[in-house]
Amino acid sequence: MNQIKKWFSIIRPKTLFASAVPVLIAILLAFKLENISLLNSILVLLCGVSLQVLSNLINDYYDFKKGLDKQGRLGPKRALAEGTVTEIQMRNAIIINIVFSVLTGLYLVIVGGMPILLIGVLSIFFAWLYTATSHSLSYLGIADIFAFTFYGPIATFGTFYILTHSFSSTVIYAGCVCGLVSTMILCTNNLRDISVDKQVGKKTIPVRFGKKIGELEYLLCVLLTSVFAYLAFSLSVPMLIGAFALLVYGKVKKAEGVQYNKCLFLSSLLNVVYFLLVLIHLLF
Repeated sequence: MNQIKKWFSIIRPKTLFASAVPVLIAILLAFKLENISLLNSILVLLCGVSLQVLSNLINDYYDFKKGLDKQGRLGPKRALAEGTVTEIQMRNAIIINIVFSVLTGLYLVIVGGMPILLIGVLSIFFAWLYTATSHSLSYLGIADIFAFTFYGPIATFGTFYILTHSFSSTVIYAGCVCGLVSTMILCTNNLRDISVDKQVGKKTIPVRFGKKIGELEYLLCVLLTSVFAYLAFSLSVPMLIGAFALLVYGKVKKAEGVQYNKCLFLSSLLNVVYFLLVLIHLLF
């Protein structure tokens, strides 16, 4: 039981809304149009979440190897840095996760065809490239683009296409909101870790251009959530998600040190709020 709790903590369960919510919203939009396969819906959700878990594990492993994650870090504790797992155990977990993602992904490729194969291959490739190489996306300051794309419109498009074999601009706009929330989460993380990132040469946007620009990036994402929510849904959704996002931005603006961890959770919670708003909108 202790082992299960430990590994459950290692996969960062609070972050998994980023991959689950865009898939769930695409499922809702597909269900509104036609009867959809429950099995396909469950498998695409499992595959999407497993790909984020893979990204989290790879991120933990290589950030530790590069000296970024250490004991006493401001952010949530990391298993390798704290010594609760060994490097071999983490590598094995990465391999198991890759196998699971590939097996579930192969079924989805059979259902969805070449577009899904392309999305799956790119998802695994960028999950690895995010931290694992000497030219990692997270160290070049361009990870925000990929967080927006893969946890936003690509996730919603891929899910909707598997379930309906069709395309919808509404699905893309709805996914962009999720992508923007994921970018806000990453932005909060980068604002908290400016000093540590500078020491290890991780050139995030706040490191390259300063804290003020990082905060402006967050604010821009907040404003764009309302724009894309408006394009996808009625006035109630963009107004409410925009208001909540602005409240979180106010806390990010005032945060220092470990206070960013609360902002990180609130930013992640934006996805849950957005999902509930969409669910209510589609039901009523």
